[in-house]
Amino acid sequence: MTKTLLIALLLLCSVVGCKKQTAPPTPQNPLKITFESQYEVAGQKFSLKDLGLESSDSWDKYQYLELEMRASSPQRFQIGFNTDWGYNELRVMPYAVGTWSRLCIPLRLYREKPRPSHDLASYNNIPFNMGWYNLGDAARGPLTGVDWVGIRMHAPIGDPTLEIRSIRFSETGPNDAYLGTEPLIDEFGQWNLGNYDGKVSSLEELQQAWKKEAETIQPGDFNYSRFGGYKQARIDNGTGYFRVKKIDGRWWFVDPEGYLFLSVAVDCIRPGGGTDVKMLDQRSGVYKEIPPKVLGHLSNNTSFGNWNLARRYGQENWIEGWANMAIKRMEAWGINTIANWSDRYIINKNEKPFMLQLGGINPGGGILGLPNVYAPDFAQKIDEVIQKQVTPYKENPWLIGWFTGNEPAWLGEEVRLADLIMEHGDDYFKGAINKHLATGDTPEKRKEFAYNTLRIYLETVDKALEKYDPHHLHIGLRLGNSTIPADQILDICKDVYDVYSFNSYSLTPSKEYMDYISNRTDLPMIIGEFHFGTTDRGMAQSLWQVDNQKERGVAYRYYVENGYAHPALIGAAYFQWCDQSTTGRTLDGENYNCGIVDVVDLPYVDQVEAMIESAKRLYGIHMGEIQPVTDLPKRPRGYGLIPNKWNE
Repeated sequence: MTKTLLIALLLLCSVVGCKKQTAPPTPQNPLKITFESQYEVAGQKFSLKDLGLESSDSWDKYQYLELEMRASSPQRFQIGFNTDWGYNELRVMPYAVGTWSRLCIPLRLYREKPRPSHDLASYNNIPFNMGWYNLGDAARGPLTGVDWVGIRMHAPIGDPTLEIRSIRFSETGPNDAYLGTEPLIDEFGQWNLGNYDGKVSSLEELQQAWKKEAETIQPGDFNYSRFGGYKQARIDNGTGYFRVKKIDGRWWFVDPEGYLFLSVAVDCIRPGGGTDVKMLDQRSGVYKEIPPKVLGHLSNNTSFGNWNLARRYGQENWIEGWANMAIKRMEAWGINTIANWSDRYIINKNEKPFMLQLGGINPGGGILGLPNVYAPDFAQKIDEVIQKQVTPYKENPWLIGWFTGNEPAWLGEEVRLADLIMEHGDDYFKGAINKHLATGDTPEKRKEFAYNTLRIYLETVDKALEKYDPHHLHIGLRLGNSTIPADQILDICKDVYDVYSFNSYSLTPSKEYMDYISNRTDLPMIIGEFHFGTTDRGMAQSLWQVDNQKERGVAYRYYVENGYAHPALIGAAYFQWCDQSTTGRTLDGENYNCGIVDVVDLPYVDQVEAMIESAKRLYGIHMGEIQPVTDLPKRPRGYGLIPNKWNE
C-alpha cells in the first residue's frame, strides 16, 4: 500500500467515523451508543458479526427482534436493516427509561405495510408492553441480503446513551419485560428513576402546591367578551351563534354577540391523564403503588391522574372541583376554546366555547378512514346518527361547530386503498371500485375513486347537518398530512365546509401551505393540533421536540404568533391539556410530554406564561398591527446542527 493511499484511507475513516469491529454485546460487556447532541442525526452502523447475528438468509423463520436494553432518555431512536433492496427502519419509544427492559419488536413491522386503520396515529403507531413503535414513511419489504444494522437518533437532547446487552431473533413472542430493580413509576404517577424541576416527593408538598395555585390564580386581562371575543372589536349585535366573516382581507370568527373572535384552544381538556395503570400481569415491578379506582366520573379508569384529582378536590365530587379549576385556568391563561376530544362534563357547563367531532358517521365499514358510501342504507344511517348527536346542541350558542373527522389515513395511500377495498370491502364497496376501474386501473383512476367517494361522504354529512343543525359551523376534516392536498380535495372542502381544518406538527405553520389553501378555497383555517415536548420527565419528546421545558414556551410563542399573523388563520388548538400516560395511552401507546399540566395536576409554568403573553397579543398580530416574535427555540431540528454523524 502506498503512503498516499494509506493517508487517504485514514482521512476517509475520520470523516465517516470508522470503528473497530466489536465483540457481540453481553450482559458483562454491553454495547453502548452515545448519540452526540451537536448532530442532526447521530448513530452507528453495525455488521451482523458485530452484533452476533446470523446471516439474513435464515431470518424467514423469525417473528421478533428481542432487545435487552437500557436507554438514558425516552427520546425515540430508530433501528433499521440495510437490505438488498434498500434501508428499512422504524422508530422505537421505550417506557423503561434509566433501567433495563426487554423489547420484542415484531418483524412484520419491517416486512409489511401498516395494517388498515382509520387515522394516522392508529395507522402508524404500534403499542407494546414496554414501549411503542412508529412506522413513519419508511419502505417495507423482505429482510433479505441484510449486511448491516443501523441505530440512530434525530437531534439528540443531552448526549443520550443506549446500552444493549442482548440482541437476537426469536420465533415466538411478544415477551416484553421490565427488568429494573426499582419501580419505574412512583406513588404519584411520576417517573421514579430521575429527578427534575417540579417533581414532588410527598403528599404534603403536593398539597401545598395545590393550595398556592388555588389562592393565587386570577383571571387574566385579555379584553375578552362573554364568549371570548374581543371587546374592542364588536361589528354588530351578533346572530346568537358563531359565524365566520372576512373583513378587509382578513378572516375572523364572530362570536354570538357580534365580537371578532380568534379561537385560542386546547385539545383533550379532560380529567386524569399523566399515567394510566394497565397490563399489571405483564408489567411486574413497573408501578410502586397501584392507585385506588376513583368512584364516579370515568370510574372504569385506574389512573394516577384521576387519583391525584380525587386527593385534591375530594373523592365525593372531584369532577366538579376539577372542572371549576380548569375554567379558572382557561380564564387566567387566555384560553377561550375547549377543543376536540374534551370531556362533556366541562363542555356542558356552558362556560366556554367548544368544538365537537361527529362520531359514528362511518356506518358502511370504511377502510383507512374512507367510508363505504355505496351501501344502500348509508345516507339513512348518516341522517340518523347526526340527528341523534346534534339535537342536544342545536340551539347552544357556546358550540362553535362540528368536525367531520381527524387525519384520515388514506390520503397519499390511494393506490393501496384500492387494493384493500377490493380485498376487504363488502360487495357494494368492491362493486363500486371495480366499476370505476373497468376502463383502466391506473394510479390516477384510483385517486379519482377516492376523491369521488370523499365528495359523496362529505356532501351527505353536510346535508344532514344543514337539516338538523343549521346554526353551527361545519369546521372540517382536520387533515393530517403535511403536504398540500390535491386540488380535487380542496375543491370538495370549498363546496362543503365553512372552515378548513388541518393538524400541523412543525416549528411554525407553513405559510406556503396556508397561502395555497387560502387561494384555492377562500376559506378561513384552523389548526386542530400542534405541540412541543421534551425528555426530562421520562416521557417521549412529542412530535416536535425542544431541549427543555423553558424552550417549550419559546416554541409555543413562535408557532402561535407567526401562525395567527396569516390573514386566514383564525384558530389553533394545542394538543393537549395533560401529559399522556408515561407508560403509554391505551389507543396506540403514545407517551408524550405534551401537556400544559402534569400528572399531579400542576401547570408547566414556562408553557403557561408563554400562552398568556401570546394571548394578549393575538388580536394585534392578526390585525397586522403587531409583529410576531422572532425568537426560535434553541436547536430546532434542521437549524444549526451539524448534518449527521452516521458512522460506518
